[in-house]
Amino acid sequence: MYPFLRLAKEFYVHRNDPALPLTGTHVSHHLCWPWDLDLWMELNNGRTLTLLDLGRLPLARRVGLIAVMKSQGWGLTMAGVSVRYRRRVRMFDRFHTRSRCIGWDERFIYIEQGMWRGGECCNHALYRAAVTDANGIVTPDRVMRAMGLDVASPPLPGWVSAWIEAEAKRPWPPMAE
Repeated sequence: MYPFLRLAKEFYVHRNDPALPLTGTHVSHHLCWPWDLDLWMELNNGRTLTLLDLGRLPLARRVGLIAVMKSQGWGLTMAGVSVRYRRRVRMFDRFHTRSRCIGWDERFIYIEQGMWRGGECCNHALYRAAVTDANGIVTPDRVMRAMGLDVASPPLPGWVSAWIEAEAKRPWPPMAE
């Protein structure tokens, strides 16, 4: 089940946090609960993606995206993700998530997130997000204008550009057999 209560807690905890610039970093603190575990008694890889929502959505609020989406009747969807898992997160481990927008192109907004325990990164994700309306994807330049911003994307890091290029070569739909 989706952690609605945990998400509500994150919005409550960060309700008075100052606004962030578009590429600012939001930090949230979490605990790995027994219901987050897999058969090997560590944070389930699918649950990791769900828990990253708990950083991404408050980030979207703090940069002003959620208010604009509400006013425009827009939605937000994740259009792709690449995750690198490096350290186990076990039951009752405390960790924090760092979330930030690293740039955008003509269709998508790219968000980088990492779960950290102490000074060690446990996993790292790159998301491709899309703002949507009834007609499909709302272009990032239109989103920026609605947010009152007239800014170009910061240059995307080479590893992000390489991922975008690799995703463009990936067949869709995938082979059925």
